[in-house]
Amino acid sequence: MGDKKRLVELIDGKKEIFAKLNDRIWEFAEIRFSLKQSADALCEVFEKEGFAIERGVAGMAHAFIATYGKGNPVIGILGEYDALAGMDQVAGIAEKKSLKPGTPGHGCGHAALGAGAAAAAVGIKDYMKEKGLAGTIKYYGCPAEESGSGKAYLARAGAFNGLDSVLTWHPMMENALMGVSTLANYQIFFSFKGRSAHAAMSPDQGRSALDAAELMNVGVNYLREHVIQEARIHYAYTDVGGGAPNVVQASAELLYFIRAPRQSQVQEIYERVVDIAKGAALMTGTTMNIRWDSACANVLVNEVLSKALYSNMQWLGPNNYTKEEIAFAKTLVDSLDESSKKGIPAKAARTFFDRSPEDLAKIAAKPLIDDIAPYAFTDKAIPASSDVGDASWHAPTAQFTTACYPHGTVSHSWQVVSTGQSSMVHKGLDQAGKIIALTALDLLENPKMIEDAKAEFKRRLGGEEYHCPIPAEVMPEA
Repeated sequence: MGDKKRLVELIDGKKEIFAKLNDRIWEFAEIRFSLKQSADALCEVFEKEGFAIERGVAGMAHAFIATYGKGNPVIGILGEYDALAGMDQVAGIAEKKSLKPGTPGHGCGHAALGAGAAAAAVGIKDYMKEKGLAGTIKYYGCPAEESGSGKAYLARAGAFNGLDSVLTWHPMMENALMGVSTLANYQIFFSFKGRSAHAAMSPDQGRSALDAAELMNVGVNYLREHVIQEARIHYAYTDVGGGAPNVVQASAELLYFIRAPRQSQVQEIYERVVDIAKGAALMTGTTMNIRWDSACANVLVNEVLSKALYSNMQWLGPNNYTKEEIAFAKTLVDSLDESSKKGIPAKAARTFFDRSPEDLAKIAAKPLIDDIAPYAFTDKAIPASSDVGDASWHAPTAQFTTACYPHGTVSHSWQVVSTGQSSMVHKGLDQAGKIIALTALDLLENPKMIEDAKAEFKRRLGGEEYHCPIPAEVMPEA
């Protein structure tokens, strides 16, 4: 078996590189596909570390693949680095304060995600080089997870073909396996065009696009009664045709999200929604156009890889925190509203379901979780979506989380942004890099593990094949 202690030593020797990388990406706070500075920072590190870089993958200027080694197995490591719009926040303080209101901020930890995954790729590269191990490591620089589904475009272009496994992680509030599926999701704009007219003097000359949009929504709301229980359909108006009631609205647009546990189920619901939109256009004498924004597949879980990740998480152990880190985390917990604070014990009980009431009370009182959640794995989908799903339909895939943020905080909050350059985040991304690298080492040295993971992967496909629903002519938009 491999020398895991040596692998950890190699990662420890470069941990400052990746802490600084996280901080730089946090400062850039770029969104969707416009990620030049963040991608440049990552590629700069990989070039210095001897990786071959392919940029502009799948028609995305700031998507890239960094490759080291040759031969099998081929292990993919997913990295993200996109921020969230409107979440600018001053770092390291326990109050909501923006330097540039309305500008982006890293409210979901993707600066740490990208840096931690990079630490894993470099760490296992260094070990392979030192020990003369064969195999290939591919780091995928994936734009637009938050909005745009960059991995779907990578999958459409065949970028994940030929992988033997895929590993990734996400910064969260606890150290836990992400042994759950997610919902497949289509995101589509429906726009209607009509004809304006004076709404009082010549209403017969008008054709209301807003009426069409409203009728579409009414139809979809009736459809909800006749779709599977796990499906979710959401919409928002992106154009209501203006603010003058005495003008028949000549334009209207809706953005729809359609979710279900399997992509094939989303496709079926989508086709019914399209029929409703066509009907709304017919009823109002308007025209209807469809414009795709993005789509992502459901995550196909893999228990073989999940067990390997969890085993290495246990072997490595949780992080220890300084008094200063705990004190800062407590100030952020104290900043939460009362309902969020009251929800902490219940969240702790769900996560640490195997603990006694006494232990749960202690965990709930901790500002930072320094424990590992019990093993939990299911193929059931949580009510959320991720483009990791598109990679998971090409090779066995597994994910986990590490504790990077104070207990009780939530993703997409100012508290998460404030924590983004802290030492506790640096510890969390370092821990994640080690867990991924250790699992990659298991895969490099244990062909049977890959065989078993692939057998499970084939079973979970259930005879289906991956199909990217985004039309070939649709390209990523900034």
